[in-house]
Amino acid sequence: MSTPSAADPTDPTDPDSALPSVLARVLAFGSVLIGGVAGGFIGYAFADIGGFDGAPVGLITFLCALMGAGGVAVVAVLTLRALGEWETIRRREAAEGTPARR
Repeated sequence: MSTPSAADPTDPTDPDSALPSVLARVLAFGSVLIGGVAGGFIGYAFADIGGFDGAPVGLITFLCALMGAGGVAVVAVLTLRALGEWETIRRREAAEGTPARR
């Protein structure tokens, strides 16, 4: 009988991956893009209301898009980490045979 190697994906002693599902990661990426676009629209509206012309409009729009995407990215990362931790706890409880808490 052979022993499983460290690179063997069927080794039962390997820890479970803490990565969330691909769908969750794709949705998080999409939400960051939407947050950036929304921030850009808001920045453009502020520049338009402020009466700026030329390069300042582009700069304000770009900075607001970065801030919008950055804020949504922080929330997305925290959400994905919490989802990964929740899945780990759920798997551990299922392996121990304890009932899942709601």
